[in-house]
Amino acid sequence: MKLISWNVNGLRAAMTKGFMDAFDALDADMFCLQETKLQPEQIEMVLPNHEQYWNSAVKKGYSGTAIFTKEKPISVVNGIGIEEHDQEGRIITLEFENFYMVNVYTPNSKRELERLEYRCIWEADFRNYLEELKTHKPVILCGDLNVAHKELDVKNDKANRGQAGFTDEERREFNNLLNLKYIDTFRKFYPDEERFTWWSYFGKAREKNVGWRIDYFLVSSDLKDKIKELYKNMKDSLSDYCNNLQDLSSQVEKYDDNRLRQKKLFLYFMQMGKSMYTGNDIDLSELFNNK
Repeated sequence: MKLISWNVNGLRAAMTKGFMDAFDALDADMFCLQETKLQPEQIEMVLPNHEQYWNSAVKKGYSGTAIFTKEKPISVVNGIGIEEHDQEGRIITLEFENFYMVNVYTPNSKRELERLEYRCIWEADFRNYLEELKTHKPVILCGDLNVAHKELDVKNDKANRGQAGFTDEERREFNNLLNLKYIDTFRKFYPDEERFTWWSYFGKAREKNVGWRIDYFLVSSDLKDKIKELYKNMKDSLSDYCNNLQDLSSQVEKYDDNRLRQKKLFLYFMQMGKSMYTGNDIDLSELFNNK
């Protein structure tokens, strides 16, 4: 089973930048999206092979999660049953025969850490919810957890210490979750690798690979023997991706249309993700030829 977690940072915007091309190419059994930033009636998703489940924030254009799954679940639950936490569309749980699938978008503590105290309360309540699920069957948890767990998970760890996403409190809460016998699936295979899932829009951070690892797949320990390595192509291919990106960046500057330039770069990153899963090369010529 192929599961994909993706913070789309606005699904309507992603749809204009090649989301469906990536969706079709990746052909996952389940897509777990975070930060959809919409109500279901604001978008028409034609997904003939996938069931759609949405949890939207009360506040429009904010937060939100969705799961698109080929297999129909036994049951679907939005939120964790605590009104204070269930206003922002942050959690969807699908129950299947042999496991629970939990998609989460953890609250950001914000720049001045104004939500840090609330976040710690949220974390404790979320852990209690997961523990209740785990009494019935194994749990797979994925999403944007908005925390870099260790120094290895953020490029400039000393400069970012104490910033939102890398405070002692947030890292402690993540440890508390792992201590309940959850496994960080990436670290299971790569305990010492520096890999990131989020990059700032500023300072060419993505090109320079100055990023954070804040997106995760965790599984309860009873699933540890079911995990398959899906990251095998990342290490050997990263330098090729960076070289290709430099070539692509120089090419897209030729386009006068800023939206077209953005689309080309977006499609490149989608191809990069597909390549990591399949091992196939990225075809830059296709990006240049398709307007």
